[in-house]
Amino acid sequence: MKPGKLTALIVATVLIAPAGAEAHVSLHPNTIPAGAFATLDVRVPGEREGAHVKKVDTLLPPGFTSVDYENVSGWSTRVIEAKLASPLKEDGETIDTEVSQVVWTWQGPAGRVGNGQFIDFPLSVAIPSQAAGRALEFKTVQTYSDGTVVHWIDPSLSAEHPSPRINVTVKGGAIEDVAGKEAGPEPGAGAASASTAPARSSSTGASQGLAIAALVIGALALAAALTALYRGSARSRFQ
Repeated sequence: MKPGKLTALIVATVLIAPAGAEAHVSLHPNTIPAGAFATLDVRVPGEREGAHVKKVDTLLPPGFTSVDYENVSGWSTRVIEAKLASPLKEDGETIDTEVSQVVWTWQGPAGRVGNGQFIDFPLSVAIPSQAAGRALEFKTVQTYSDGTVVHWIDPSLSAEHPSPRINVTVKGGAIEDVAGKEAGPEPGAGAASASTAPARSSSTGASQGLAIAALVIGALALAAALTALYRGSARSRFQ
């Protein structure tokens, strides 16, 4: 193979490789203080050729006594409640239920999520006051139109299908979208991000651009080395 074609092939391979990485079901923002009111986006990607997302079933962790949801075009929303073992007293009222699940079902034609697309399902919630210092998992089951079911329920962030989560920090802190682990940050990540800063979602695109640029530069260096080797080998054949 000619050196020029070899260089082009290596660079093309490097640029294509990141596109093959799978996205995760994730929550945004993912770092929220205990007791705060926040709009939490459940972000769901489409990753099946020839199929679209048909249903999303999210299990909420304990402690969410009420949830408001946005009317997303093309989707119906069902909020499922469960009885509390011990009723709570809030603002003089007795609360005996909590939200256990939120289920979104595609009705069409709007809101179709195909391969390489994603959709946000916003939820307005109050973060449990007693959850400071914990990572709350929102285990999610995703169903496609071809019958494929993906379970985003693994507690390990390094797993193939980790459960989406938020990191709950101490009361009075900032609401952040901490980059790094796509499914959500490790417990305590929010506290660290306040001092180490470039961990907000606004920097994610720039970070990915720098990473790709670094890969391209590395590929070019490798191509140059291979070209030199090729030329040296060619000269030796004629000596």
